[in-house]
Amino acid sequence: MTTTATDDLLRDAGLRVTESRRAVYDALRALPHASAERLFDQVRGAVPSTSMQSVYNALGDFVAADLVRRIEPAGAPGLYELRIGDNHHHLVCTSCGAVHDVDCTVGAAPCLTPSDTHGFTIATAEVTFWGLCPACAARV
Repeated sequence: MTTTATDDLLRDAGLRVTESRRAVYDALRALPHASAERLFDQVRGAVPSTSMQSVYNALGDFVAADLVRRIEPAGAPGLYELRIGDNHHHLVCTSCGAVHDVDCTVGAAPCLTPSDTHGFTIATAEVTFWGLCPACAARV
């Protein structure tokens, strides 16, 4: 068996390398901001024995190991992405659901300062910008 970059990444995160985990992680490279269902559709073509549950298990393991970030736009299923650790934000189209990354809005992470922290030590800020993508705006 040839060692891949994905195998090394999984091992370095303390995860056992399985065909399912490798396929899910590699699918995320091609499908940023993908739902578990969309990833399952992609993975089962490469690994027909993979179940929806194994995709959810892999994603949960990846999130716990800080290999993957889960975002939850209102009214949409959870989406997963490989871009982690930089406190970026997202643009979401209210018509088609397209999602795009946006770098930090202003200043250093966490980008925004709340008017009252209530004693919290702020680590990150999640901002979602809602609007119409260019293709949907052109149809209006």
